Amino acid sequence: MTTSNYVPRPRKLLPDWMIGATDRVMDYYIKRYLHCDPIILKNPPPPQEGHRYLLYAHIPFCHTLCTYCTFHRFLFKEYKAREYFVNLRKEMEYVHALGYDFHSMYIGGGTTTILEDELIKTIEHAKKLFPSIKEISCETDPQIITTPQFRNLKGLVDRMSIGVQSFNDEILKLSDRYEKFGSGEQIFERLQYAQELFPTCNVDMMFGFRGQTLDMLHEDMEKIWQLNPRQVTTYPLMVTSQTRKSVKNDIAAKGNQLADQYRVILDTLGSRYNHLTSWTFGRTNDEGFDEYVVDYDEYLGVGSGAFSFLGDSLYVNTFSLRRYAERIAQGNTGVERRRQFDAHAIWQYRLMLGLFSHRLSRRYFREVHGINVDRALFKEMLGLRLAGAIKDDPNDPDHIIVTDAGKFLGLVMMKAFYSGMDNVRAELRAPLKEANMYRPRALLPEGAFSCIGNAEITEYFTRNLNNSKAFDFL
Repeated sequence: MTTSNYVPRPRKLLPDWMIGATDRVMDYYIKRYLHCDPIILKNPPPPQEGHRYLLYAHIPFCHTLCTYCTFHRFLFKEYKAREYFVNLRKEMEYVHALGYDFHSMYIGGGTTTILEDELIKTIEHAKKLFPSIKEISCETDPQIITTPQFRNLKGLVDRMSIGVQSFNDEILKLSDRYEKFGSGEQIFERLQYAQELFPTCNVDMMFGFRGQTLDMLHEDMEKIWQLNPRQVTTYPLMVTSQTRKSVKNDIAAKGNQLADQYRVILDTLGSRYNHLTSWTFGRTNDEGFDEYVVDYDEYLGVGSGAFSFLGDSLYVNTFSLRRYAERIAQGNTGVERRRQFDAHAIWQYRLMLGLFSHRLSRRYFREVHGINVDRALFKEMLGLRLAGAIKDDPNDPDHIIVTDAGKFLGLVMMKAFYSGMDNVRAELRAPLKEANMYRPRALLPEGAFSCIGNAEITEYFTRNLNNSKAFDFL
């Protein structure tokens, strides 16, 4: 890595007190809204005529568990993963029987490409069931893109998102990714190969690590510029109530450092790419977003731990692999829980997404929700104006301009929102302690060995007895 002396342009995005106030407001709404009703459902509701839907498929398996990640995932076991993919395809058939069709498909995880042959079967099955699918987006990691099987995804996946986080070796070591995926230079070389395979290659970067200086971040952005991918996402590190305290203390930067780091991103990528969302950049404005919730008001999730947002409700699939298999065998989808929202809460949610995506439009609220957004969300709109986050477009009365301060505020709000979704995951994971009887609760990682027998548990501990990293989530 080269050494630079980067100094960001003097531009104060938001005062620290306003960032803190935003976090407190978001915390209030997260505690109020982000939880599920204690009911058990059989299936999601049928589709509504004229509505556009995205299909989300969750693959909850990883070879190793990143210390800072709180997404729904299990340690990889091949026979369990193959059984899971079969059930996932059956659930897609049940969704098709309900009358759904989809315009796009997003495959997330976990590590979606952990079994390329099963993933290929699943994508081909989805395209057969839902002929309206025109774009498929998928995630992977830097290690898998070097395997011979990875090339088989060419022509099936339109957008491949690769989790890099940083090219800096110190940050990779801090986040336990150096030993898993190699050095920053090795990852850079693999990305050059991956870009040749897919119409859109997205590189996931991350900021907000402890010890990540502005110089380090600037060098990361310069490496991105050298690589020149079609799309880049720059996530802030998200620590939540479910993140281990040791991880928070060891790898997370202080909150007041994010604004300076975000300025580095704006100064580099913002001047060379189109700014698509608060943390997404693309060569053109016509890009498939990493955050599918921006393009689709409604989406349906399949697979264990998948989320759906349909109509006025959030639906959540079971987090138990055992229970997921049982539900599919009974002819039901994976959905178990529901959280219904009132109209005002939905308007607030869409306002946040509009700020985050830089797509605030009075016409959207008028035509889709039947409201005058300036009146219906008077307090919220006034707050955004006072913060300098938005201003009227003199050339279009329906368009509301999102300023740089607003882009950062959108990032802060979405960071809090996604962290808050962890509350829902925790709520749904809690029953696994009872439901998955094969897991000794005092010893095993949360959900890591659901549905696995005692002999296999003994084998795992025998194999990893001297490997402390095997027990990162104890």
